[in-house]
Formats: sequence, C-alpha cells, structure tokens
Amino acid sequence: MNTASQNSPLGTAPIGKLLRQFAIPSIIAMLVSSLYNIVDQFFIGNAIGALGNAATNIAFPLNTSCVAVALLFGIGGASTFNLAMGRGDTKEAGSFIGNSVLVMVALGVVLSGITLIFLQPILLFCGSPADVLPYAMEYTRITALGFPFLILSIGGGHLVRADGSPKMTMAINIIGAVVNTILDALFVFVFQWGMKGAAWATVIGQVVASLVVIWYLFHYKTVSLTGNCFRPKGAVIERVASLGAAPCFNQLAMMLVQIVMNKTLKYYGAQSIYGESIPIACSGIIAKVSMLVMAFVIGISQGLQPIVSFNYGAKQYRRVKQALILALGSGACICAVSFVAFQLFPRQIISIFGDGSDLYFQFAENFFRKFLFFIGLCFMQPISANFFTAIGKPKKGIFMSLTRQIIFLLPLLLILPLFMGIDGVVYAGPVADLVATILCTLLVIGELRHPEFSKKE
Repeated sequence: MNTASQNSPLGTAPIGKLLRQFAIPSIIAMLVSSLYNIVDQFFIGNAIGALGNAATNIAFPLNTSCVAVALLFGIGGASTFNLAMGRGDTKEAGSFIGNSVLVMVALGVVLSGITLIFLQPILLFCGSPADVLPYAMEYTRITALGFPFLILSIGGGHLVRADGSPKMTMAINIIGAVVNTILDALFVFVFQWGMKGAAWATVIGQVVASLVVIWYLFHYKTVSLTGNCFRPKGAVIERVASLGAAPCFNQLAMMLVQIVMNKTLKYYGAQSIYGESIPIACSGIIAKVSMLVMAFVIGISQGLQPIVSFNYGAKQYRRVKQALILALGSGACICAVSFVAFQLFPRQIISIFGDGSDLYFQFAENFFRKFLFFIGLCFMQPISANFFTAIGKPKKGIFMSLTRQIIFLLPLLLILPLFMGIDGVVYAGPVADLVATILCTLLVIGELRHPEFSKKE
C-alpha cells in the first residue's frame, strides 16, 4: 500500500461506511436532479394537460444530450482525478479537473447555439406531432439557454464529489431543484405563464446550481486548481473522455432510443385507438418516473466510483471487489421494491401528473406494467458499466453501457411493432432489460475471476 492509500480513508475505511458516505449524497443528488424534469412534468401536466406532457417528452432528448456531455467530462474527470490521486500523482490530478470544466462549458455553449438555430427541425426530428409542436418550441426555446449551466451543474457535481465532498454535490443539486420547484409553482400556478414559466424556472435553478459549483472550484481541497490546470491539453482531454465515454454513450443511447420511441409511438399510435399524442405523453411520464428508481441505482454507481478507482489504483483489489458486490446488492433491493410498486399502483402514479381520458389511462397502465416488467433487474447494467470505467477499462464500460439501449432495445423498437403494432413498443422494454442483464452479469463474473481479485494482499 502506497503512502497516498495509507493517508486516505478511501484506502482504509470500511467499505460499507464508504459506500454509504459517497452513495447516499449521490442518490439524493440524483433524485433531486431528476426533479428538474418531474417537477416540470407535474406543473405542466396539471396546468396544461396531455399536450404539455407530450411537449416535455419531445424536448427530453435535448436535455439528455446535455447530461451526456456532463457525464463524459464529469465522471471522466472524476475517474482520472481519483486514479491519479490513488497513484499519488497530485500534480497531474489538477489538470484533469480544470480541463473537464473548460470543455463542459464550451460544449454547453455550442449545444445551446445549435438548438436555438435549428429549433423547429430538431423538435420535428424528435417526433413532435403537429398539435404538440407549439408547446415544445415555447418550452425548448428557453431551456436551451440553460444548457451550459445544466452541463456544469451536473458534471461539476462529479468533480466536487471526487474531491471528497459528496455532501456538497448533494447540496448543489438540492439548491437548484428547490429553486426550480418554488419558481415552477410561482410562474405556472400564480403567474399562469404555462410552458414558458416552467422553462424559466428550470433555467434559473440550473444557473444557481452552477454558480455553487464555480464557487467550490475556487476552494478545492485536495489539490490547488491554478490557472495552468485550466489550460487546454489534448492528452488530458482525451484521457478524461476515454473514461467518461461509457456513461456518456449510455446517455446518447437513451437519447437515440427516446427519439426512435417517440417516432414509433407517433406512427403506430396514429393507427391505433389512442392517436399520436397519448402514447407520447404517457411514455414520457413513465420514463421520468423510472428515472427516480434509476436515480438510486446511478447514485450507488457514482458513490462506488471513487472507492473503486482509488483502491484499484492503489492495487487493493479485495476492497474493489467488496465495494462492487455491496453496490450490486443494494441496487437489487431497490429495484425489487420498485417492481412491486409499479405493478400494483400504475394508475395512482400516473394520476399525479394530471388527469386524462379513459384511453389515456388505459394505455398508461398497460405501458407501465409491461414496459417496466423487468425493472427489478435494471441495477446490473449501470453499476457494472461504471465499475469497468472506474477501474480504467473504458472499452468494456462503453460496451456494457450500450447493451440495453442500442444493442437490444433499439432494434426491438424497430422490429416488434412491425408484427405487433404499438404493443411491440411495450414489449421491447422487458426483453431488452432481461438480455442486457444476463450479458452484463457474465462479463462481471469473468472480470472477478481474474487473479488479482482473489489473491491476498
């Protein structure tokens, strides 16, 4: 064990205590982050109705693209930073943080500009029906202004946690979400600004959260972030991107799948009794509710990251294995509880986001129960993908992050509806979840059979 390992609690403290210390704030941060979309969905659904809900679902892929960038340089920066600190290389570690921040802000500005210039074509490409398009444009024209702040608030939270401050990461997300919620109630219900009010509430919350991130960067604890750390370095950016690629590709895959699903639901919905808008509105609500469950799982995987990265860098492989097994067990318990809730109370959950016709609830209940039938298994893929990223094996992490969304779900969304109509979309979800879980489980077992995970230290 090197000197850095001896001096850091990441290398010596009990694994259970460390996972609670890092995962619980991460879970809270992810839950609060999810509220940005869910709170908007709640207020819009109750104030405007199904068309408003459908509009937020059409705009959601753009939000996902920002999250992808945030994870690319947030988790990538955190992983490279912790691996460097585990090796005792404090000089290099600061450059990973500075370059990550620089690129996140730059890409946020680029994404914002592209969206504002090509807004209508982008929303039509995302599958917007004609009656939903005006709402989607009104909402996205404003939220696009907040893309740099959204990226910095999410990605910066990972860099803050890597500095050993998970509670500050939690605070960053809570502050933004609380501001968003309060302003949503004020702008939508009191001022009756509708979609515009919900959008401005979201942007202002993101600005506040990103300002807290900037403040923290000036008070970084483990290394001093000098101006040289923020000087662009190609090798540093490449290394950060390689380790952040797995979660980034997972988000990009989610974005692509969401677009294909919207288009598929629109096309086959028009041929069914439900029409174009009802399936899109329902699938959007269900996707965001499932995000609450995945917030727990992703929070666990994010809490696992610094523990695994540091101990793998310090060659303490048994601690790496212990942390992974504990994380998987925790994720399994959470997903099992969600399965029971989603099977027993789908209508009650959907009703939170506004009222609708009998057809609306008929489709929503059926979609909820069947599409998320294997939600109980959905802990395996994100935790195991992040595990491989954390130990510096990004290619495996990228592959695993693509299994559920791209390799399995996307083809199923295109093929099954040809034979089953709109029901094909419903059944694509559980099939993809099951097959992806089996594959990821086999890959993790294979990794844990390597000699370093069984030998005594």
